[in-house]
Amino acid sequence: MEVSYRIYREDPYWVAPLLMDLKKVFTKANPLFEHAAMELWVARREGEDVGRIMGLVDRHYLKVSKEPAAFFGFFESIDDSEVSRGLFQAALDWARQQGQKRLIGPMNPTTNDECGLLVAGFDSSPVFMMPYNPAYYARLVEAEGLRKAKDLLAFHIDLANIPMERLSRIAGKVKQRLKNVAFRAITKKSLGRDLVKVKEVYNAAWQENWGFVPMTDAEMDFMAERLKPLLMEGLVWLAEVGTDPVGFLLAMPDYNTALKPLKGRLLTPKLLGFLPYLLGWKHPSRTRVLTLGVKEEYRGRGLESALLIEGLKVGFESGVRESEASWILEDNVMMCRVMEAVGGRPYKTYRLYEREV
Repeated sequence: MEVSYRIYREDPYWVAPLLMDLKKVFTKANPLFEHAAMELWVARREGEDVGRIMGLVDRHYLKVSKEPAAFFGFFESIDDSEVSRGLFQAALDWARQQGQKRLIGPMNPTTNDECGLLVAGFDSSPVFMMPYNPAYYARLVEAEGLRKAKDLLAFHIDLANIPMERLSRIAGKVKQRLKNVAFRAITKKSLGRDLVKVKEVYNAAWQENWGFVPMTDAEMDFMAERLKPLLMEGLVWLAEVGTDPVGFLLAMPDYNTALKPLKGRLLTPKLLGFLPYLLGWKHPSRTRVLTLGVKEEYRGRGLESALLIEGLKVGFESGVRESEASWILEDNVMMCRVMEAVGGRPYKTYRLYEREV
């Protein structure tokens, strides 16, 4: 992390990830490594860390995509093309040695985690579990022959200016039309029982999305264990037909505002400012919609909007006044329209790059 603190020490928008949680990603406890191989490189100059990069080959991605491609991620570099060139050369050489034909990223470390390089929207801090980087990173990446593969959009929803009564009426009409669909809030207490249903919807709803890799049971459990302490009641919803799950919404408070003063470290007196949020005594005024998916046979009937509105309503009643929905593929027209229908507007763009190795 030394290179990150050096690069962002004067940046007012950067939010350091919690080191305790970030380290879990790289340990053997992460079930990703049951089907993936990772390599890490650090660039040093005059005894100081000045850059870093990760290379990853995911056997599940190779099986699903049927293309020989490696990922790069966790990229950081000072504004020096010599440093970034050395890092990318190491990642490209390694990918080639692994028998891969293409390099895609940034993935931190996969599409089921943080991914994308911020290329537009540098005037505010990132929300919880979204990446952030200096504007010059795009120049360094593109100088190494990487070109746009896909853009990922973040939508801003200003709840203070949205008539919640109108949204409630819309949700009511959808529920009336889909009388066989039941909506149920997932709680911390029910999460363990509901995980199998969440996994079913998640892997079914996104299976056709570009770059998607299904999560294993172990990976879903690992993610749930990390997020469970931070869940807020009423922001996680399941739509069911009988006992069959058909839709899922996961929204979370944007803890970044409270985490920012900690600079990634829990063992600091500033932890006292975060504890009221962790214990549920206070809620941030912003939420992030991480996941909103519906099985294919139930799409286009308003179910996505109804799930989203349920979460937005609860947030609004708890003092939330803005939300970010992220990320959404630029060519996911239906989901972009859902966001626009509730007053969302794209305000940040994250880019995934690729090149032949």
